[in-house]
Amino acid sequence: MAQAVAQVIQDGGALVAEAGTGVGKTFAYLVPALLSGQRLLVSTATKALQDQLFLRDLPRVQAALGVPVRAALLKGRSSYLCLERLERACRGVPGQLLDPQWLRALARVQQWARGTRSGDLDELPGLDEATPVLPLITSTRDNCLGAACPHASTCHVNRARADALAADVVVVNHHLFFADLALRTAGVAELLPRARVVVFDEAHQLCDTGLQFTGLQVGTGALRAFARDALAEGLAQARGLAPWLPLATALEDAVRGLRQAAGVQPEGARLPWQEALPQGVPASAWHQAMQCLGQACASLVAALGMLQDKAPALAQLHVRGTGLMQRMAHFAVPGVPGAVRWLDVGTQLRFVESPPDIADTMRALMQPVAGTPATAWIFTSATLGGDATLRWFTGPCGVEDARILRVESPFDYARQAALYVPPDMPPPSSSAAHSQAVAALAGDAALRLGGRTMVLTTTRRALHAIGAALQERLAGQGLTVLVQGQQPRHLLLQRLRQGGAVLVGAGSFWEGVDVPGDALQLLVIDKLPFAPPDDPLAQARAQRLEAAGRSAFREHALPEAAVALQQGAGRLIRHEADRGVLVVCDTRLRTMGYGKRLRAALPPMQWLASEAEFAQALQGLGSG
Repeated sequence: MAQAVAQVIQDGGALVAEAGTGVGKTFAYLVPALLSGQRLLVSTATKALQDQLFLRDLPRVQAALGVPVRAALLKGRSSYLCLERLERACRGVPGQLLDPQWLRALARVQQWARGTRSGDLDELPGLDEATPVLPLITSTRDNCLGAACPHASTCHVNRARADALAADVVVVNHHLFFADLALRTAGVAELLPRARVVVFDEAHQLCDTGLQFTGLQVGTGALRAFARDALAEGLAQARGLAPWLPLATALEDAVRGLRQAAGVQPEGARLPWQEALPQGVPASAWHQAMQCLGQACASLVAALGMLQDKAPALAQLHVRGTGLMQRMAHFAVPGVPGAVRWLDVGTQLRFVESPPDIADTMRALMQPVAGTPATAWIFTSATLGGDATLRWFTGPCGVEDARILRVESPFDYARQAALYVPPDMPPPSSSAAHSQAVAALAGDAALRLGGRTMVLTTTRRALHAIGAALQERLAGQGLTVLVQGQQPRHLLLQRLRQGGAVLVGAGSFWEGVDVPGDALQLLVIDKLPFAPPDDPLAQARAQRLEAAGRSAFREHALPEAAVALQQGAGRLIRHEADRGVLVVCDTRLRTMGYGKRLRAALPPMQWLASEAEFAQALQGLGSG
C-alpha cells in the first residue's frame, strides 16, 4: 500500500485503497507522504481520529523517519472556545443563572480557559458533548463577530487557522474539509491550505458527510438560537428601542408550532418531501405553521435592521437572520429538479435538500489545474464496498477512474474468531420478539463470559428495548449493563475496557470503537444493517440506478449493508492476539441468497453451525 501511495504521489491522480483491519494504513500513507516533501492534508472521519493521528501516529512516524515537518491540527469552530461568548455567558444567560450544574460546568471552562493555548475543548476532560453550556461558549459562522470582535487578535479559531496555513502537514476532518469547500464555492476565502497530497482516511463516510455541505440545510435549532441571541443582544445593546422579548418569544413559539405541525413521528425519521410539504404531514397545519414562522422571523429581522448601526453584534444578527429567512423561504416552494429533499424529525426539525451524491462536486474539485503539479488524491478505509471494483464507493464519490488497491487484513481470523447465526431467531420484522430474543442470547452468553460483550443495534428502538431487557435480565448478577445515551460515549467505552460489563450501542458505536484484549470477546449484531427502504437518499439513488438499467439492490443496497456489517464486525478483533465470537441475530444471513455475499464481505471466520458449537466456543473464551 505504501508503494502504491508513493506512486500516486509521484504521478498524480487518485488511489482508492481498501485496507483491512491491522494493515497499518495510517503508516502506509504517512511514510511515503512525509518522505515526498510535499505539503500534506489528511482528513479523517471524526475528531477522535484526528486527535489519534495528530497526537500519536504522526509523531511516531516523524521520529522514525527523522523528517522535520511542521504539523497542525485544525477542527471546526464548535471545537474551540470563543472568548467573546465566554465573557457573555459569564455575565449571565436567562434561565441558566440558578442551575447549579450549568454554573459548575461554566466555572470549569473558565478555569481551563486561563491556561489553554489551543482553546480546543476536546482537551478539557469530562466535558460532555451534550452539555448545554457548549453552544454558549463556542461560535458559529453565523454568530462570529469577525474582525469586529474585541478578542480577534487572541481568537483560538484564528490562531488554529494561521498555524494550519503555515504547516507542512494539516490534519482536519471530513466535515471541515467540505465546509471549507462550500466557502470557496460561495466566494469566501478558503480556510485550508492548498496541498499537493490529500488523504481521506475512513473514506467510506465521505459521501454522507459531503452531502451535508453540497446542498441546503436549515434547522429549527438554528432559529431558536437566533431568537435567544437576538434577545440577549437586543437587551444589552438597544434596550427599550424594540420589543425584544415579545419578538423573540413569538419566534420561539412559531418554532414550537412548526414542530407540532409535523406530528408524532418515530425518532430520527426522514420524511421524503414531495412538492410543497413533507410526506405524511397535514397540509393545512404545516402551511399555517410555516407562514407563522416566516412572519415571526421577519419581524425580528426587521427590528434588528432598524438598529443594526448601534452595535456590530446587532448588524451581524441582522445578516444571520436574513440568511435564515432566505433558507426557510427556499423550503416554502417546490425543490430544485434532480435534488433530494427531506425533513429530519427529532427533538428539532432539520430541512435538507441535496444532490443524490457528491460525484460532480469531487470531479470538479479534482480537476487538474493547468500549470501546476498534479495533486495526489488517496482514499482509504477498511471497508469500501467489498467487490473488486469498489463501485459502491467510487461511483457516488466520482473517482471511477482511480487506481484500485485491496489489501487483506493480516489477522488470522479462522483461528482468532468465529461467526454464529442463531437458526431459530425470530424474524427482525417481529421487532418486540426479536429484541427480547437478542437480549436473552446476549445476556446468557455474557454471564458465561463474565461480561466482555457488546451489542450493536441498527435502530434506536432496538437499542432501548434490548438495553432495558438486558438490564432487567442481568440485575443482581454482578455485571454492569451500559446503554448508549445513559452516559457519555467515552465513559461507556472506558467502563467496558475495565471488564465485567455489557455495552449496548447504535449509530456511532458501529465505527471507531477500539477495545483490544479480553475486555470485548463477544460481539452481537441485532440484524443486517440495510438502510430503511423509505430513506429519501436511498430512494433517489435506487431510482437513478434503475433508470440506467442497473439493479439498485445489488449495486447499492446490498454493498451498503455489507460495508456497514464489515464496520460493525470490525469492532471484535483489534489485535493479532485477540479472540472472539461474532453473533448476527438475523437468519437471512443463513437463508437468503444474498446472505452468501454478505458472509463473503466478512472476515473469513470459523463458522459455528449449531447452538452447541456456539456454547463450546464461549467456553473456550471463558477458559482463556
